[in-house]
Amino acid sequence: IAATGEIFHALMAAGEEHSIRPVGYRALESLRLEKGYRAWGSDITPNDTPQEAGLGWAVKLRKNTDFLGRRALEEIGGAVLKKRFAGFTVDDCEIVLLGRETILRNSEPVGYLTSGGYGYTVGKNIGYGYVRNADGVSDDFLTCGDYELVVAMERTPAKIHLEPLYDPAGERIRA
Repeated sequence: IAATGEIFHALMAAGEEHSIRPVGYRALESLRLEKGYRAWGSDITPNDTPQEAGLGWAVKLRKNTDFLGRRALEEIGGAVLKKRFAGFTVDDCEIVLLGRETILRNSEPVGYLTSGGYGYTVGKNIGYGYVRNADGVSDDFLTCGDYELVVAMERTPAKIHLEPLYDPAGERIRA
């Protein structure tokens, strides 16, 4: 802890040629929401599978590498998902999304937001949460509904997003 200031100044000096600058937590949270990165403890928990969370690409079941939870994921296999992680935006800039807002699909409650905030790069309020359906949540189920979010006990129209709002193809991050 005694060297914190010294380390900070060394990092700033080393990053000067790249125009590095300090940012606060809320700036990082805004960028996370725009990119669709999940937050442990709110967006993903031990109760969510990688497939439900939209992170199935990160699980390598075809490789012969053992990992904690592998057997459970193999047992689930290609089962129909009862919930799926999705992003939402609202156009009204007066609406503040914080998380825990109810998600309505065709006027029926189907879940709640796990996180929310404002995306300064995209200029929209962003929320993420799980859409649930006992019969399964396919892409068609997700995209064919009319969505609203209940914010401060008022319904507001929402648009669903299955891809990140910022750099959906990941081109910027790989540049």
